[in-house]
Amino acid sequence: MKNSKLLEGRRLYHTVNFVAGLAIFFFGYDQGMMGGVNTSPDYVRTMGLGTSSYQGPSEGYVVHITEPTKQGGIVSIYYLGTLLGCLMAGVIGDRLGRIKTMMIGGIWVIIGAVLQCSAQNLAWMLCARVINGIGTGYLNAIVPVWSAEVATHTSRGAFIALEFTLNIFGVVVAYWLEFGLGFIGDGRSQIRWRFPIAFQIIPVTVFMVALYWMPESPRWLIKAGRIDEAKTILRRLRVHESPATHATDSPAGTPVDETGEKGHSIAEAEFNSIVEVVKLEQKHSKMNNYWNMFWGIGSGDLHIARRVQLAIWLQIIQEWVGIAAITVYAPTIFAEAGYGARKSQWLSGLNDVTYMIATLLAVVTIDRWGRRVGLWWGSVGQGISMILAGAFSRLLRDHPEKASQYGGAAAFFVFLYTAIFGATWLTIPWVYPTEIFPLEVRARGNAWGVVGWSIGNGWLTLLNPIMFNAIQENTLHIFGAINFLSIPMVWALYPETANRTLEEMDLLFASKSPFVWDEERNFKRLKEQMAQTGKGVDAVIAKPAEDMANEKVDD
Repeated sequence: MKNSKLLEGRRLYHTVNFVAGLAIFFFGYDQGMMGGVNTSPDYVRTMGLGTSSYQGPSEGYVVHITEPTKQGGIVSIYYLGTLLGCLMAGVIGDRLGRIKTMMIGGIWVIIGAVLQCSAQNLAWMLCARVINGIGTGYLNAIVPVWSAEVATHTSRGAFIALEFTLNIFGVVVAYWLEFGLGFIGDGRSQIRWRFPIAFQIIPVTVFMVALYWMPESPRWLIKAGRIDEAKTILRRLRVHESPATHATDSPAGTPVDETGEKGHSIAEAEFNSIVEVVKLEQKHSKMNNYWNMFWGIGSGDLHIARRVQLAIWLQIIQEWVGIAAITVYAPTIFAEAGYGARKSQWLSGLNDVTYMIATLLAVVTIDRWGRRVGLWWGSVGQGISMILAGAFSRLLRDHPEKASQYGGAAAFFVFLYTAIFGATWLTIPWVYPTEIFPLEVRARGNAWGVVGWSIGNGWLTLLNPIMFNAIQENTLHIFGAINFLSIPMVWALYPETANRTLEEMDLLFASKSPFVWDEERNFKRLKEQMAQTGKGVDAVIAKPAEDMANEKVDD
């Protein structure tokens, strides 16, 4: 571990959070960037996507896309890259560690960014987008895992949620940077789209430099057999943790002995728990490839295939609750409401700002209320907002004379939807896959979640224009209905992970049944068995639940 002796306890903990946030900031910036690039006249001309015309000094040059399939292909092929990248990173992350894998991902990103900002034709741009996507897939697969493995179990959700505030801050920076560049010259300069693409190199470079001083995941180190190093890092991370609360700062920390070791009970207990679970998971080493994980081969009572499905589908549904549709359709709503191109851009930018602010609510609630409650109330609020946005959009189209009234109402529900999504569904589907997988395959497990995210994004990037063209605002009603359909899915299949240690997840998913009520009942039984017998996770899960129930009766 290369980080300075000055970094320990809360200072080190928060520094890790910030450094991870730089990668997530890049991720948001990279996603938001293409919206402005697609409105650049020189980019549209260079890629052969359409034409542009001058709309007067107040509006400037406005592009007219004549090749929407090509435009959509440039955007969506990025998600092919993220899919490939996350699968590569899952393997490398479990073998080489989290830090080295994130460094490799950063190199991919920089190469892709350089190629994108220098692109001279469509084929060049498509190749560059795939390379950039591979790098993003690396970071998306590993950064949340690294964060989850470093964080305490009582603040793990907030730890990652705060990083996603920086994610949407990246979207905001991308939007307003490109908005400002639109005023340079007559708006047709190359810098309007080449500079925003090149700008992403800055946060990624800072992230990679900062990684040199960051600690490796102590959980991965234990798995790799680097026991002393893992113990040292855990003690330095937890030096100010209170045994009573796991979250209270100690005024002076714990005394340091001559070897630099911190004798802290929380770090010791956490270390012992991780070692115990590693022993269990290594008995199921056959599960350590994507094929076996997907089908559950060799995982026994760890039920890896069940966890893979939960991770994939939560990320797919995250896209199908409608954020991509709102992002695509919001400018149309603003335009039909009578707002000019410039004013519509202002409204879209303000919507991104409220989106970012709303993510702070997730930081406060994600651990206190839990993952399930967040997904539930998010689905209700998003579903109502989506349906009403669609209804007022229809009224706006049927009664253009009342554009200011109906348009204002539709715009309000666009803002409301985005804010609720930022407070709930944005963050939770990224947190959940980092928590539910065993340490032995955690990077690969989170990679499956990124696969779902890539499928959901790529699918809808191509499908949204077709749906809006065919059924217009009724598309919003479809996504609104999906929000309500997600509620029973979460209720029945997604057990609560908040305020549970990563090592307890093997107990949570040990049930033969995939339904939450059976998993919770079995989890409680296993915890009681451990308390009564003094046995560890390894011994308890190895026994059938029926045997443990009989033992309890005999006692």
